[in-house]
Amino acid sequence: MVETLGEAYTDGWKISARCGWGRRDGLKSVRECLWKYELDMMTLVATRGRDFPLAMLSTRLRCPRCGSRRVMLAFTPPDKRNAGAIAARGSFLA
Repeated sequence: MVETLGEAYTDGWKISARCGWGRRDGLKSVRECLWKYELDMMTLVATRGRDFPLAMLSTRLRCPRCGSRRVMLAFTPPDKRNAGAIAARGSFLA
């Protein structure tokens, strides 16, 4: 079970982020923010540290387009076909 950024980076996981700001602000209709981006794992590990918990990552992010603190994350594990190659590479990164 992957719980930290370091483990996710070593195992070859990908993290995609999107703005969670919806179409409503209270009772008003507002334009929905459509920002989405695949985050760079190496940068996350370098800035947050290998021991940073994945569960806390969304609380530390902000949408660069609208400034909302509502950022949704999608974690993508590596393909089963590439798992052997990633495991071999990961031993050099630790």
